[in-house]
Amino acid sequence: MQQEFTKEINKAEILVEALGYMQKYEGDIVVIKYGGSAMTNEIIKKSVLKDIAVLKSVGLKPIIVHGGGKDINRMLDRVQIKSEFENGLRVTDCDTLEIAEMVLSGKVNKGLVTHLEQIGTHAVGLSGKDGNMITVEKVMPQGEDIGYVGKITKVDTTLINALLEQGYTPIISTIGLDEKYHAYNINADDVATAIARAVKASKLVFLTDIEGVLQDPNNPNTLISKIDTASAKELFENGVITGGMIPKLKNCLAAVQNDVSRVHILDGRVAHCLLLEFFTEKGIGTAILKEPLF
Repeated sequence: MQQEFTKEINKAEILVEALGYMQKYEGDIVVIKYGGSAMTNEIIKKSVLKDIAVLKSVGLKPIIVHGGGKDINRMLDRVQIKSEFENGLRVTDCDTLEIAEMVLSGKVNKGLVTHLEQIGTHAVGLSGKDGNMITVEKVMPQGEDIGYVGKITKVDTTLINALLEQGYTPIISTIGLDEKYHAYNINADDVATAIARAVKASKLVFLTDIEGVLQDPNNPNTLISKIDTASAKELFENGVITGGMIPKLKNCLAAVQNDVSRVHILDGRVAHCLLLEFFTEKGIGTAILKEPLF
């Protein structure tokens, strides 16, 4: 009996600790880049979406931006179209773009809407096409034409703001339009960063399959819990930041230097990673800050 009582007291203490953070963040806009195992593992997916529902229920305003690379690859394999990449970007001809849009704006996007609605959180699925939300220009990495791959030039937040005001959670897939209304595929990290900057989000969160930024990529115990712009520069110069973390951290720095209060890189495989980061003192993952650490 006493043991059960202790468990309940511990739960109450957790709620008391969380209360201060809930009050602090009430009304804040939070952009969540949803990716990694959180998209493909059903148990992790349900945990993350329940966290987002909790954020919404305590007064935050979440915006979800998602990719869907693995689902696109599977569909391309099914129709016998080869997946090709140049400098980390998907080579996107007309057929590949059609498949990408079908998967991103159809299967993945509406699947997330359905999951959130099932747990009582009203959501609206969109792409960057809707309301002419995301305008792009063609990307030509190193002068090479890789097809319908776009770089963001403008974000119109009118539709996003209207949905937030009406109590809906926008879920956004990464297809945009150029000035001539041609569709383009866009990197999901770039979309999340651009939207966070445009809505002046208090937080931008990247869900990944790693613990955060590591001093030694092979040792998860070397997690760097906080980075400012100065320390990030040192990490780049010293070769600590490598591979796919290079563009991700550059996006983080661009965000905190342009109206986003704080950016987080979290391990989406950890149960309730969003609640642990938002509502506990220690948090998890790596926080990227504009202000100096010391």
